[in-house]
Amino acid sequence: MNITNQISKELNISSKNIEKVLELFKEGGTIPFVARYRKEATGNLDEVQLINIKDKHTYWEGFLKRKASILESIASQGKLTTDLEAKIKAVLVLTELEDLYLPYKQKRKTKGEKAIEQGLKPLAIFIQKNQSSNDIKDKALSFVKGEIEDDKQAIDGAVNILSEWISEDKWVRDQLRGQFQRFAVASSKVKRGKKEEGEKYKDYFEFSEKVQRMASHRVLALFRAEKEGILSFSVNVDEERVIQNIHHKISRNYASNTLVDRAVTESYKRILQPNFESEIKKELKEKADVDSIGVFAENLKQLLLQSPLGAKNIMAIDPGFRSGCKVAVLNKNGDFTENVTIFPHPPQNKIEETKKTLLQLVQKNNIEAIAVGNGTAGLETEKLCRDLFKETDIQVFSVNEAGASIYSASEIARDEFPELDLTVRGAISIGRRLIDPLAELVKIDAKSIGVGQYQHDVNQPLLKQKLNEVVASCVNHVGVELNTASYPILSHVSGLGTTLAKNIVAYREENGDFTERKQLLKVPKMGKKTYEQAAGFLRIEKGKNPLDNTIIHPETYKLVAELLKLNNSKINDVIGKQLISDATINALKEKYDGYTIDFIVNELQKPTIDPREPLEEATYNSIDSIEGLQVGMQLTGTINNITNFGAFVNIGIKESGLVHISEISNTFVSNIQEVVKLNQQVDVTVLSVDLARKRVQLSMK
Repeated sequence: MNITNQISKELNISSKNIEKVLELFKEGGTIPFVARYRKEATGNLDEVQLINIKDKHTYWEGFLKRKASILESIASQGKLTTDLEAKIKAVLVLTELEDLYLPYKQKRKTKGEKAIEQGLKPLAIFIQKNQSSNDIKDKALSFVKGEIEDDKQAIDGAVNILSEWISEDKWVRDQLRGQFQRFAVASSKVKRGKKEEGEKYKDYFEFSEKVQRMASHRVLALFRAEKEGILSFSVNVDEERVIQNIHHKISRNYASNTLVDRAVTESYKRILQPNFESEIKKELKEKADVDSIGVFAENLKQLLLQSPLGAKNIMAIDPGFRSGCKVAVLNKNGDFTENVTIFPHPPQNKIEETKKTLLQLVQKNNIEAIAVGNGTAGLETEKLCRDLFKETDIQVFSVNEAGASIYSASEIARDEFPELDLTVRGAISIGRRLIDPLAELVKIDAKSIGVGQYQHDVNQPLLKQKLNEVVASCVNHVGVELNTASYPILSHVSGLGTTLAKNIVAYREENGDFTERKQLLKVPKMGKKTYEQAAGFLRIEKGKNPLDNTIIHPETYKLVAELLKLNNSKINDVIGKQLISDATINALKEKYDGYTIDFIVNELQKPTIDPREPLEEATYNSIDSIEGLQVGMQLTGTINNITNFGAFVNIGIKESGLVHISEISNTFVSNIQEVVKLNQQVDVTVLSVDLARKRVQLSMK
């Protein structure tokens, strides 16, 4: 098997490009670097395609290792025939590979194997070939000896042997697998005495759905409920039809008698049904994991690429009731200046004192915006600030505080603010998320940011891998200012990592600001290869060379110089302007790769400083509780979570309303992520309000 050719068929990408991509990866190329700076080698493949190539290559390498292990195992048993070896080498599906290995797999002693040890294999063959019940009974009597006490025990043992032979028959397994994949139905029932405890799974108390149609969120809900002991969850097909099909498949090699009938039934009920139920459940879970992780990854991407407010004086509030609201003041650079605690809510209710304190802080620090965490008491605190500063130009923002407490207790937070209380660190994090979400959120494990439902139920290593890929992609997409970046965000830059990121910060603190990119080569442990991978993603705003504040890679600076000479221009004449002639571009394309020339020209004419959109203050409704909602009410909200089945919208109350995917648009929506985005402001209509379950159904139609 040629892995490159196999990947080429699956992804519809040329083998030549795949070979080059794998070669670049082997040389240490990162996905962001290869996607941006090696377009000529890859045929302009994007990050998604590169990740797919990497994932497929990992899978097929593992598949070939498994195949080699199986061949070695069978050969060591002296059972590897030429025909079997050819079949194993030709197979390309893991389940089929495991089916071929099944008869030779080392496993616990089965009922059939025990019967063979008791000498009952000849009786099993006799039953397989003969139709006469009397002949079989007479034959069985000849096996009554040793551990076999009577003819019934002999026949039982022989039937066990036949059951296992049938269950290992490749044609039977292929037929049955097909039936399970096409016709299997997933069912669930609430366990006795678990209705009250499992109220949140009410929709699955009497549930049945064809496996092919199951959405990932329902699959994950069933697995979670089963794990918690609330539901029994099974997968089945039409038993009578399956048994008939097994009979048909084995009819050439098995006689028609009641004991063969019994062996078929036992084979299905005891071995095949549990086996294929487990296989289908595994496939369901794996597909649900992939689908859900895809949604989580897209949600994380949108969170990280949220619009930054930018350099403004911020008052950040981590709200609370009994323990009060922690207030932290940050200057335009995001530096902490002071903090206080206010108690505007029950049980203290120090509203007037709170207003006085906030007004003083605003005046003293020239506050331009207020960031309020969206957790406990968030709505009440946000309303207080909006009312207090409604006649001013101060903007008030609700900020997702998921993971802020994780940051507060982290090593990074202790290094940044060793003298401050955890709660104050949390308020600082909320404020900095408003200034620059990406720079702050990368300090937290991506899984702690709250990227979707059921994230703790999916494959955790795969989730971590995909979320880390998203973080790296976002950081390198936006780029990093070399002289102001913290080591956590630097660590995600292509090729760097934590050690080099800390070395960069230490070098900056000791030697002052970087004035040009090539100074990075003086940083301890910064080799030429690492510099190549990282340099294009690190910007210097006020450096000696204007190119250092673009995404043009230093390896092409000489090409830029040649372009300027041909164009009879200086760098400041063309950067940010449409002043490069077609003649210059065409002349260079005759000598150099077209992808690189187009990239350089585009970047010179419109430098990519920050691709994120500017932040706008959200519009909020006058209602403040679910009890104030009425069916038909028209509201404005902000999308705060997206799942496969719909989007959740913050409409200014504690409970987010759900816009089911069927209510997103007047046209059919297959991929919700293509229609709505996190933090998008939307107009919605209230469809229903369930006060008992605290659920609100909305429509965007």
